[in-house]
Parts: sequence; C-alpha cells; structure tokens
Amino acid sequence: MSSFVSQLKQRRVYRVAIGYAIAAWLAVQIAATVLPAFHAPEFVLPVLIVLLGVGFPVALVLAWAFDVTPAGIEKTPEGTGASAAKNLRYAWALAGVGLLVAATGVGAYWFWHYPRTKRATEPGVASENSVPEKGADATEHVTPQKSVAVLPFESLSDDKNAAYFADGVQDEILTKLAGVADLKVISRTSTAKYKSKPEDLKTVAQQLGVANVLEGTVQKAADKVRVNVQLIDARADSHLWAKTYDRDIKDVFAVESEVAQEIADILQAKLSPAEANTLATAPTKDPAAYDLFLKGEYEHRAALSAQTLEQFDQAAAWYKEAIARDPNFALAIAQLVVCRMRRHWLVESLNESELIEIGRMAKDALTLAPNLAEAHVALGVFHYYGFRQYEPALTEFRRAIELQPNNSQALQFVAYVHRRQGNWDRTLDELGKSLEQDPRNASITGNLAQTYCFLRRWKEAESTARHTLTIDPHEATSMNMLLVSCLNRSGDEREALRVLSTFPSDDLLLPNSGTLVMVIGRRAETFVLNRDFNAALKEWEKGLKPARDEKQRLSAKTAIRVLAGDFNGAQAEADKARLLLEARLREHPGEVRSMRALSWVYLALNRKEDATNIARQALELLPPDKDAVLGPANLAGLAEIQARTGATSEAVSTVRRMLSIPAGEIVSIARLKIDPVWDPIRNDRGFQELLVGKELVGPGK
Repeated sequence: MSSFVSQLKQRRVYRVAIGYAIAAWLAVQIAATVLPAFHAPEFVLPVLIVLLGVGFPVALVLAWAFDVTPAGIEKTPEGTGASAAKNLRYAWALAGVGLLVAATGVGAYWFWHYPRTKRATEPGVASENSVPEKGADATEHVTPQKSVAVLPFESLSDDKNAAYFADGVQDEILTKLAGVADLKVISRTSTAKYKSKPEDLKTVAQQLGVANVLEGTVQKAADKVRVNVQLIDARADSHLWAKTYDRDIKDVFAVESEVAQEIADILQAKLSPAEANTLATAPTKDPAAYDLFLKGEYEHRAALSAQTLEQFDQAAAWYKEAIARDPNFALAIAQLVVCRMRRHWLVESLNESELIEIGRMAKDALTLAPNLAEAHVALGVFHYYGFRQYEPALTEFRRAIELQPNNSQALQFVAYVHRRQGNWDRTLDELGKSLEQDPRNASITGNLAQTYCFLRRWKEAESTARHTLTIDPHEATSMNMLLVSCLNRSGDEREALRVLSTFPSDDLLLPNSGTLVMVIGRRAETFVLNRDFNAALKEWEKGLKPARDEKQRLSAKTAIRVLAGDFNGAQAEADKARLLLEARLREHPGEVRSMRALSWVYLALNRKEDATNIARQALELLPPDKDAVLGPANLAGLAEIQARTGATSEAVSTVRRMLSIPAGEIVSIARLKIDPVWDPIRNDRGFQELLVGKELVGPGK
C-alpha cells in the first residue's frame, strides 16, 4: 500500500486530481451563470456536469500512465514482470476510485440541485418545470418553478406621501413580467394583501402558488431614487439574486426593465423577441408625466375599493395631467378610459356625449400603442361597460391576453362578459383560471359566489363567500351573497339577521343588480324579510357608506313604507323623490337603478300604470337575452310591480319563468314564502302552486 501511495506522489496523481476538481468546479459555476443569459437549453448544464464527472477517472489514469517532462509528455516506466502487473492493477484500482468519486459528486449535485429545478419532468409529475408542494390548506398541489410574486415594495422615502411611487415601481416590474408567457406571475391584487417583508415567506408563497418571491424597497429624494430588490426561493428560503440601483429619477424606467430582465434570466424564462422588446420599453419619456400617472394609479385603486365619485374623479384628474405633459402617453390614456368607465358602471352613469368622448380616447390609446395590452383592455371595457357590445369586447380582451399572458384582469373580463351572455360553465371555468393568477383577489371569489347563487348552488355559494370574507371582511359582493345563499336556500330570515350582525356595520350593501333590493339595499332588506320595517327605515337614517344622495335615501324609505302598508307616511318622501328621479332620468334615460326606484315611488303615489310602464321600460332596455345578470332582475322587477298593482296572473306567469332560468340571486321558492313583496298575491292559487313546484338548479349539482 505504501508503494502505491508513493507512486501516486511520484506520478503527480494528487496534483492532477486537485487541479481537475478545481477546474471542473469553476467550469460548472461559469456555465450556470452564463448559459441562462444565452437562453441555452436547460439540459446543457447537467450534460456538462456528467461529462466532467466521466473525465475525472480518465484524467487520473492518464496522470498515472504519463508524465510531463522538459522533453514533452512521456510514458511513465512500468517496470517488468510482477512489478508491471502490480502497477497495472494499481491503475485499474485508481480508475475505479476516480469513477466512484465522480459518481458521488454528480449524484450529490443531482440530489441537491435537480429536484428544485427539473423533477417536474419526471414521470408522475403533473406539469413541466413544477415541483410538488404542500399548500396552506395542507392539500398537495403543484407549484411551477418558473413562478414569481412581486410583493408590495416598501417606501423608505422621508416624504410619507411618496408611497404611491413605491407602489408604481412594483406595479411596473410586475406588469413587465406579466408579459412573459413562460412565467407564472401573480396579479398585484393578490400580492397587495401582504406586507413588504412577511415573516413567514414560505406560507405566503404557498398561498399565492409560487416558488419565488421578489421583495423590494424604494427611496425617492428630489431627483434621485434608490431601488433595492431581492429574489428569494421561498421554498428553500434562499436568496437567488439581490441588487441595489442608485439612479437619477429619469432612469427609473431602465431600473424597472433591468429588474424584470434579471428575474426572467434567473428563472430561465424563454423570451420571444416581442417580449424582450416589451421588457425594455418605457411607457413615457417624461419622468414628471410618469409621476403624475403613478398618483393616478394609486388613487384609482383606492376608488375601486371605496367606490366613491370623489376618488374616481381625482384619479381621472391625475391621469389627465400626465397626458397633458405627454399627449403620446398611451398607458395613461388607457387607464383614464378604464377609470371613467368603472365610475360609469359602478357608481354613477355618464351621459351619451361623455361615453362617445371616452370611446375616442380608447381608440387613440390603441392607435398610439397597438401592442399595448392595457389599451386593448381599455377598448374592451368601453364596449362592455358602455354599450354591452359583448363580441367586440371579447375580441379586445383576448388580444390583451395574447400580448400579456398573465393579465388576470383581461381574463376576468372575459369571464364576466360570458356571464352576461349566459355562458355559465365557461364563466366558472374562466373565473377558476383567473384565480390561478390572482388567488387572493376577493373580487374574483366574490363574483364566483355570485355565479353560484345565480345557478342556485347554495352550498358552494356560501362556502365561497365565507372564504372570500377571510381575505377581505369588507368585500361587498360576498357579504351580499352570504345573505342570499342563506335566505334563498332555506328562507331562514332569523339566520340572515345573525349573519348580518357579523358584517361591518358601516355599509348599506347596495347591489348593482337585483329587484327591490337595488332600491333599499341588502341590509334594510334583511330587516324587511323579518317584517321589522322600523329597523329597515333606521338603516337609512344612519350616516352609512357608500355616501347616499337625497334621491337614494328618499326612494328607499318610500319603498319600505309601501311594504309596511304606510302609504300616508310615504307621500311626502315620495313627492320629493319623484322630482329628483324624473330629473335624473331626463339626463340619464337608461339608468336602471333610478328606473327601479321610480317605479316604487309611483306605487306610493298610487300611479299604478306609470309604475308598470317604467318597470316594463327597464325590462325592454335590458331583457334576459341581452344581459343574463341584470335582465332577470328587470324581469322580476316587473313581476313585483305586477303583484302590487293587481296584475296577479301576469305576476305569477313572470315568476314561473324566473324559476326556470338561472336567477337564484333574485328568486327562489324558499324566498317567495317569506318575502312581503308578494303579500298581495300570496293566497292566489297559481302562486301557491309555485311554492310546491321545482326551480332550476344550475350545472354541477
């Protein structure tokens, strides 16, 4: 053995082994850094490691057999006879040892590195580039390796009003990444629920369904900005990359592009030429216009949450200032269009001339930037919210998804358009896909609960609504749907009161679709169904949100008094409400909420024919075949007025139709049994037959 060791030293095998190991290690490190930059196939690095491993025993044997001398490479003398045979056995032993060491090294690399990056390609794993994880709900699911969530960036600026800027930098990086088809990128709506640096990063990543998380801070001072970012493998809690950028404020666009490019490279995402160009493109060349735009985005998000006119208008004002500085700022124009259309759809209708102007702006944005996903979303929203032009809207939303595959907002709009068209199965499927990109978006899950209610799938509606309220206790759609699933499933009005008592007490819960509830709100309606009309009236005496204008308050109290049979008490408020509502409808003749309210005001004033005519007008404006969400509500709204004006057979016929279509948010047999709206026809034989009949339950049950 001592002879073998001495020969190893003499033949310089130790030196070759150490030198080869160092050189191989350096080669692997350099390759791991350089190959992603050139978008080399992912198999190249493992193949290189195997080749280096195979070369190790070969190098040892060559070191044994040959020697480097001043005269060149010469064969090492082997001796003769027994000595030569012994040396040959030593050489084979050395080769075996070298092969064992190489195999151990390659195996160790494979064990520690390969499972985190490529095990998803092995048999039995659901999708390429994925690794199995245990989610927060302890159920096994698959997390794509090429997935990332960009958490809210922390503002370190001395100016506490500069939070909008940190939000904007985060949002722009996220938006750039969302355009890479090879990445799964979580929407901002979901990541906004978390802190900038959460304590339990692994749980956050599991809840969002990603393998990697980007954290960052932004410090803005005068004309300078510092952006600090770090990309973390949340499963292993290990840093993949970190960098600090100190730049002039005018160079913030370059920082956002560089960060997005670095992340794409590190995650080995394949970029098309168009995607690479998008990553490098700045939305404007004017830093001041960009700053104004970011203020608009910040206010727009606040308006979408609070749904107040003032905040929508303030956001629009910031966008307009940005556009005034840079008339070619297509992204600002597109977002102004979306902001104005949301105000029109959610809060207060715009008139026809205002809508025409917004449509022109949407087309201008698309002319300036034909490949801007947000411009296509804006034009789609204009078609959808402005005129319910479903097919043109779908065309624009689908094009946005082609340009920006991770655009969850566009996919949501596709789902909501399909719901208006009555494509219920597609709606459920597309909302599910939206949640993959935006798993903590309470608006999506709230709308999913509403869709289940329309289909009378009460248990799914209830569980989805309850889950949503764990994400956002103030999500209005889910509060509405939790009450609906309770009332319309079992008709248990006392249970509904108990549920109502668990909600925040500062919201009237005014749905955008519905029958009488559209006038009095879900909170007051819950008391009405318990026949506590005084409690319902008191709800409209409080200073609740959303802020009520006078016509809302007067018409709500009028309708409640009509249900209570207090026509004398309703007269004064009804007279005032009529003047306000008629004036409003002269300016906005298609505003369904005002039409619904005016029909009940006319009832209070004993103008039965006028009440029926305006209810029928609302139905003709939006029948079920034009809008599968609001159309059934207009149909039921007419049935309510028919029941109250003595048109009993017509009311029964209309309700029968309602029970045969997906209209569970509005009508169910259990609800018919308790709702005082139907008291005037409750003893009618036809109505009684409805109460022992059947109602449509949507697919899936």
